[in-house]
Amino acid sequence: MPLPKLTRLELRIMETLWSKGPSSIRELQEAFPEPDRPAYTTVQTVVYRLEFKKAVRRASKVSNAHVFEAVVSRSSAQHRMIDDLVALFGGKPLPIMSHLIESGRLTPEEVKEAQKALRNLVKKEKSL
Repeated sequence: MPLPKLTRLELRIMETLWSKGPSSIRELQEAFPEPDRPAYTTVQTVVYRLEFKKAVRRASKVSNAHVFEAVVSRSSAQHRMIDDLVALFGGKPLPIMSHLIESGRLTPEEVKEAQKALRNLVKKEKSL
């Protein structure tokens, strides 16, 4: 089953589920900072949309409140977003990587991790 595409608001709700674990709609709404907090019904609609997309599911029910949990992992969602971003560049990741490096958005540690991943990839390809 393909991973669902997530909107910004859906992603913010998923972030709460990933970091805090199973939560009710009220808990998800209250996780937003006060000035930017969406209405309860907005969060409810988005959670139901996520449920339809099979990104979340109802884990339990406490009184009248359903508790939702993430079905899609943070890692899977990130991979989907990165794949979508690369597709916007015609499937070529080099412009993205170049920009991240030139803009200083990658720390030296992250560059070392990327180099390590590339070395491992080269080793893997040589062993095939």
